[in-house]
Amino acid sequence: MESKRISVSTKRQITIPQRFFEKLGIGNEVECVLRGNELVIRPVGEVEFAEEILSELIRERHLSGEELLQEFKRMKAKVRPAVEKMMEDADLLAQQVGTGDDQMSDIFGED
Repeated sequence: MESKRISVSTKRQITIPQRFFEKLGIGNEVECVLRGNELVIRPVGEVEFAEEILSELIRERHLSGEELLQEFKRMKAKVRPAVEKMMEDADLLAQQVGTGDDQMSDIFGED
């Protein structure tokens, strides 16, 4: 079992270590479960996406039968590319983020 101690920000935010993030294949959403005195964070899998898609199609579009199946397949096919695009965007953003020294110099006029 791997373990890493991480800090919690004043806004109650944490950063998932990259090796954990990649190993678990985390997309843009995780599920937090309170188990006794532990907080368990686990990736939301394809099954959860499928349930959400079906629920939306039934509730908002009032589809059933063959229409429901066809629309479900169409929407499900969009999930993986969307998650991959978000991961690419996050990687690009992470590469662009610097130390903040340049911004501080601009604000306070320090070199």
